[in-house]
Amino acid sequence: MTENSEGRRPRPRIEALSDLVFGLSLSLASISLIVSPPSSSSEINNHILAFVFAFLVLITSWLSYTNSMSVLPLETRTVTVLNVVMLMSVALVPFLLNVVELPNPLLTAGEELAIRDYASTLFAVNLSVLLAILGFFSHLLAQEEARLIAPDLVARYKTNRNLTFILAGFMLLTATPIFGTYMILGYSARLYMWYMPILVYWVRRLMLPV
Repeated sequence: MTENSEGRRPRPRIEALSDLVFGLSLSLASISLIVSPPSSSSEINNHILAFVFAFLVLITSWLSYTNSMSVLPLETRTVTVLNVVMLMSVALVPFLLNVVELPNPLLTAGEELAIRDYASTLFAVNLSVLLAILGFFSHLLAQEEARLIAPDLVARYKTNRNLTFILAGFMLLTATPIFGTYMILGYSARLYMWYMPILVYWVRRLMLPV
């Protein structure tokens, strides 16, 4: 890949497509607030919380992704395939989360519970896949022989890789029935567990030097 006169590598189309998919997913998350108007103050709060969570998942994933893609070559088949899978995962986030967070008034209580449990299981698996791919990108950057990053940053990326893989495994664990049936304040325990990757990312971002 050739570089331009400023020493920057040309922006591959897959990166532009990725930004578009992330942007569209954020738009879909906000549109869901409009197409399903709330009928009470509690529903307004639920809609806002659902959007805030979707926003945090998407923006955190995008920041992690762009941090890796700014230096990671995209010519390899593995990276290209993982990019495509990751974009599919990102596109599913607003749909699955909308099903989990916002009740369908056309369904009975039993049907609604079954649909939301199934959607939350799929969301947990989808989030695990997204984290695993981001962790693999960090793994590629952490390879010292590849010399993609400065030597003093290798340890940081290795730590990021390990944490991300652990979180991916834990998110997959939350897909098990016990996390769906155990309720906390009216919501299944797995919904609370989903905040862990977001908290870990932002705590590390605030603590690490620029």
